[in-house]
Amino acid sequence: MALFVSLHQAPGLSPEEIAGYGPDVAKGVYATFRQLYVNTDTGFIVSVYEADSAAAVEQEFERVGFPFDSINEIDFTLSAAELAQMLARG
Repeated sequence: MALFVSLHQAPGLSPEEIAGYGPDVAKGVYATFRQLYVNTDTGFIVSVYEADSAAAVEQEFERVGFPFDSINEIDFTLSAAELAQMLARG
């Protein structure tokens, strides 16, 4: 399974509306939800999913009924601790 980050624009989406999607998101039929980042003022949304492919994440958004702008596979991650470790070696 790979990680995917998706970008969305939904100006005016409230925390209550986000919670309304919760039961469908939790089912995770085609992809598994991992994290959500939202700026409710601007409507900027980033979600992280685990899935076999970007197409599976797309199917999941279609099933849930939530539009997306892009879905991108993540092939490299770096935490703050890993960055510090990397810099200490250099």
